[in-house]
Amino acid sequence: MTACPQKITLAEMRSMGPSRLLIYCGNYKCSHSIVLDASQWSSHLRLSDLEQRFVCTACGRRGADVRPLFERARIGKDA
Repeated sequence: MTACPQKITLAEMRSMGPSRLLIYCGNYKCSHSIVLDASQWSSHLRLSDLEQRFVCTACGRRGADVRPLFERARIGKDA
């Protein structure tokens, strides 16, 4: 079994701007996703440390793909 690569820490993520996480179910057939505020976890945790903590509420599978949620750039007079 191959080890999963370590992802960035929450501190590194926050330094780039995002404060929320996009979490996809690890079951590619399910594709359920949610957005969570990352402030509930300490800065030293890695995104890869969080992945096995999630259980999908749609299909029940444990494991997820956790990514920073980068907000869309706002361009124009409404920005």
